[in-house]
Order: sequence, then C-alpha cells, then structure tokens
Amino acid sequence: MDDQINLCHHKLENQIQHLNTLTQILDAELECLASKRGDGLKDIAREKLTLLNTIQKLDKEISGFSKEIFKTEQIEPLTSTINALLLKCQKQNDVNAQAAHQAQLAVRELKDIIIGAPTSITYGQDGGVVSANSELVKNLKA
Repeated sequence: MDDQINLCHHKLENQIQHLNTLTQILDAELECLASKRGDGLKDIAREKLTLLNTIQKLDKEISGFSKEIFKTEQIEPLTSTINALLLKCQKQNDVNAQAAHQAQLAVRELKDIIIGAPTSITYGQDGGVVSANSELVKNLKA
C-alpha cells in the first residue's frame, strides 16, 4: 500500500506542477489579449493544448488509484491543492475568453467603420454610442 501512496503522491505532485504551468500560460494569454498582441497567441494556444493533453493523461492515470488512498494524510492535502488550482485555472480561462470576445467585437466594429458598413456604431463627443450611416468613408476612393 505504501508503494501505491508514494506513486500517487508523485503523480499528484506532477499534476500540481502542470497546473502551475497552466496558470502561467493563462496569465501570458491574458497579457497578449490585453496588449492586443495577437502574434503570441498561436504559440500560447499550442502550448496550452499540449499541456492540457498532458494533464488529462495524468488525470486518467490518477483516477486508477483506489478511493482509500485519497483519504490518507499524505494525499489529501495534494488533492485540495489540485482542486484549488483547477478552480483558479477555470476562472482565469473564463476571464481570457471574455477578453478575447471583447477584442473580437472591437476589431469587428473597427472593420465596419473602415469599410463603411451601412450602419456603424461609433462614439460621440460626449462618449455615448452613436449609430452612423457610413459618413466616414462614403466618398473615399482608394
């Protein structure tokens, strides 16, 4: 039984390392989104996907241990740490998804203004939202 506990302990420590790395990747992803630097997003997405696959594989291996092992004093704190890290990653991923969505909306609005969409939403002098009829580029000849 001690060998099983040691093996489980080792795998859980690996999982914690992977989840800590994932939090760093998610922070880097948010930084890229916030600074509107899209060039690093492809590499980050690739890294994130590889790490998620590794985490899933390790999770599958961990799920093979008996339930009693997870109740031992050596293992229980590790599972609590993993659960906290998972929650942190999930929240950060939700924030990143929202930031990506907002960036996509901003780009779409800018594109509509530039190409002269029939009605573009812009901002007036008072900072309020104004729907305009493509007056910006109506007579533009390029």
